[in-house]
Amino acid sequence: MTNRKSPEPLVWLLFSVGGMAAALLVPVLLFLFGLAFPLGWLSAPDHAYLLSVLRNPVTRLVLFALCVLALFHWAHRFRYMLYDGLRLKRFSVLISLACYGGAVIGSGTAAYLLLRV
Repeated sequence: MTNRKSPEPLVWLLFSVGGMAAALLVPVLLFLFGLAFPLGWLSAPDHAYLLSVLRNPVTRLVLFALCVLALFHWAHRFRYMLYDGLRLKRFSVLISLACYGGAVIGSGTAAYLLLRV
């Protein structure tokens, strides 16, 4: 009998934390930058101020964490939607590689873009 450890608990942890972070932070960002500032409900900060906030390492870390966690939340949810919803369990390895690989590539892209600023 092998005592092989599964990465499943880590994946479920990323799923739950990513869902909570996305549910708390993304609506606020969408409201501010998608509605309140463009429609003039709130005065929009100028470009120099936003750039200085974005250059702060803590802001970059929070944005990176939000991107990574939201991507892994999406990957896990999409994987199980394909497994259970569309009953494609026979392609489990391919689906896992595509979903989590996409999350890793998206996380790398987020890191690259945040480090370029």
